[in-house]
Amino acid sequence: MSIGNRVLLGFASIILLTGILGFYSLQQMDAVRTTTETILSRDIAALRQIQTARDNQYHMREARAAVVIRSLTGGNEAAVTPLIATWRSVATQTEASLNELLAAMQRREAVALSPDRMVAWRDVAQSVNQAVAVVRQIISQSNLQFQAVRTGDATGIVSAGEPLTALNEEFERAMQQMDQALDRAIRIGQERINSFYNGSQLSVLILLGGALLLAIVAVVLTRRSITRPIGVFMDFLEGIGRGDLTGTAPSSGRDEFARLGATLNSTVEGLRQLAKQSHAATENLNAAAAEIRASTQQQAASVEEQLAAVQETAATVDEITHAGAQVGKRAQEVIASAQATAQTSAAGVRAVGDTSRAMDAIREQAEAVAGNIVALSEKTQAIGDIISTVNDISERSHLLALNAALEAAAAGEHGRSFAVVAAEMKTLADQAKDATGQVRSILGDIQRGINSSVMLTEEAVKRVAAGKERTDTTLATINEITSRVQEGVHTFQQIIASTNQQQLGIEQVMTALQNIRQASQQTAVSTRQLDSAAGNLAGLAQQLVTFADRYRL
Repeated sequence: MSIGNRVLLGFASIILLTGILGFYSLQQMDAVRTTTETILSRDIAALRQIQTARDNQYHMREARAAVVIRSLTGGNEAAVTPLIATWRSVATQTEASLNELLAAMQRREAVALSPDRMVAWRDVAQSVNQAVAVVRQIISQSNLQFQAVRTGDATGIVSAGEPLTALNEEFERAMQQMDQALDRAIRIGQERINSFYNGSQLSVLILLGGALLLAIVAVVLTRRSITRPIGVFMDFLEGIGRGDLTGTAPSSGRDEFARLGATLNSTVEGLRQLAKQSHAATENLNAAAAEIRASTQQQAASVEEQLAAVQETAATVDEITHAGAQVGKRAQEVIASAQATAQTSAAGVRAVGDTSRAMDAIREQAEAVAGNIVALSEKTQAIGDIISTVNDISERSHLLALNAALEAAAAGEHGRSFAVVAAEMKTLADQAKDATGQVRSILGDIQRGINSSVMLTEEAVKRVAAGKERTDTTLATINEITSRVQEGVHTFQQIIASTNQQQLGIEQVMTALQNIRQASQQTAVSTRQLDSAAGNLAGLAQQLVTFADRYRL
């Protein structure tokens, strides 16, 4: 099987397991939803039917009470008859609703989802039977009471009503038992829903675990079927990298690895043939390189002897040229130094001018700083006046707090809260007084610093003025030095002109010797390059031999 089919099979198995898991989960969710809807619909319908029966019995009791009240308040038979007809209609509805409820409970008992719930529905049906029997007794006893109503027998009406009270209480007890049984059925239904949900959840988790396990197995098998052949090929390629051309790659089978192994085997065979041919060619190249190097070494020796003779002749002329050049060089250096001195003097003049202007600017700025410091001192004095005012306010507040405390003490219990306010006022006055004292101290330090700054600024202005006078004197001195340096430059230029005329003849002789020496040097360099190339060729041939020997054939 090919690698692509293996990977496809692994992914297909994982997708299939995921689909099965999803389908089963949907089925379980649908089953939980169906069970929940069934239980809830049955329980809600039962609650509604019970409430309808209770309401009908209540209406029946109200209709009977209306008949009794109308007859006891002097109503005739014509007035009572419609009320009795209403009661009979309500009684029929009550009995019919109870019978319908009984039939519904019996049907639920037959299709109950669990034995416990079947027992609960059976208990509800028994309570409904009791309620039906009680309602029938109520109807029978109410008919007796209505007969007394028709005859106008008030004593019979009252005596017939006493059993009805007991029957109503018995009906209520039956309804309470019915409610209890229905609550038990509802609770059992909820437990059934929870149990079914937990079972579905557990089954889905088990199926999910199994799917994960199968997916892991599929992934491991797929990985093993791919990584193991890759490891074999990696070992084979590492051996080739070390120079081992004796091995072969596995090429059995029909997958991509078999085709890769066949391709690698053909490639290694080509490398074997290439290594054999390279080994033979490098041995021949090594022998030829040795012969070329021996010939170039002999030629280099003769060229070196010719170059030595030319260099001895050129050395004598070079000494003469060197002496003349030294004289000209010294004169040039003197001129360059003099010109540099003149340029430096000019730069010094500009620097002194800039310094003078900078001192004027510093003086103006120092005067401006002094003015700002004086203004700041005036503002500091104004702040001191404000602090004095705040201090007076705090002292008056302190006195006011003391008076308030005295008034509060005179007022007794009624002035206790006022005494607290007075104490707070005193505390605030003390804090304000302390703060003004601290601010006053800080302002005193600031005022002293400002006075010191004013004095230092005035001293700086005086020193700037003195520096300005000294700068003017320095500028005059530098101008005088510059003029004398220019005179020296003109003198040395005349000396250099005469020296250059003497150097012209020597340079012509030196040019001829330089041409001869350069030709000899070029010949020597070419010979040395040829010898070096021969040496490099021999080294390259030896490297090729060593490289060819790396491969084991």
